[in-house]
Amino acid sequence: MVSLRILLAAIPITALSLAVPLVNRVEPRILGLPFVLAWIVAWVLLTPAFVWSIGRVERRW
Repeated sequence: MVSLRILLAAIPITALSLAVPLVNRVEPRILGLPFVLAWIVAWVLLTPAFVWSIGRVERRW
């Protein structure tokens, strides 16, 4: 299950570092934030869910 843990850890890292240039735009605005800032905030808030799921995978094995 090492590959699943690595995949789950790589998703937020990829979304926060490699995907930002792809979503770098102002419109549409989400809750008044430019899209790129909303993207970053969303992934910062979603990252603990990925860390939690990695912990669940480790406890299962």
